[in-house]
Amino acid sequence: MKIELVVNGEHRTVHCEQRTLLADLLRSQLGLTGTHIGCDTSQCGCCTVHVDGQAVKSCTMLAAQAEGCSVVTIEGLAKGDRLHAVQQAFSACHGLQCGFCTPGMIMASVDLLKRHPAPTDEQIREGLAGNLCRCTGYVNIVAAVKTAAAQLAAAPSAAGHGDRT
Repeated sequence: MKIELVVNGEHRTVHCEQRTLLADLLRSQLGLTGTHIGCDTSQCGCCTVHVDGQAVKSCTMLAAQAEGCSVVTIEGLAKGDRLHAVQQAFSACHGLQCGFCTPGMIMASVDLLKRHPAPTDEQIREGLAGNLCRCTGYVNIVAAVKTAAAQLAAAPSAAGHGDRT
């Protein structure tokens, strides 16, 4: 089947089987390997991307469901060489260790900050509950989200993504 969608700001036409998952389309056909697959059951959140501005676990969404949609992956979050504020904060606050969960955590965090620009620790933990990290213990991840929230509040252009998320 043929699917037309916008991925990271670029119009794409792809051919795939009806049963192809969005995560597999992004990784295998489009080469966007920043979208990780950790469980195939939507439990870990490593595959989180934004579809029409909403955080979605792409391992449980069919590619066909993205027909006509705008998809943003971790590769599309930065603007050129300028990282998104959440990406910067994860690095600065050591919100990652092995890095496997990081793309999904960052994408979920960006979505969380759109809904809660000044989140409490409880809102951050609740907002990221669908994303699992097996390394960090979450303390630095929470700190990274709070740091990004402060940066975005101080300079909204620090997001570095324009209107793509």
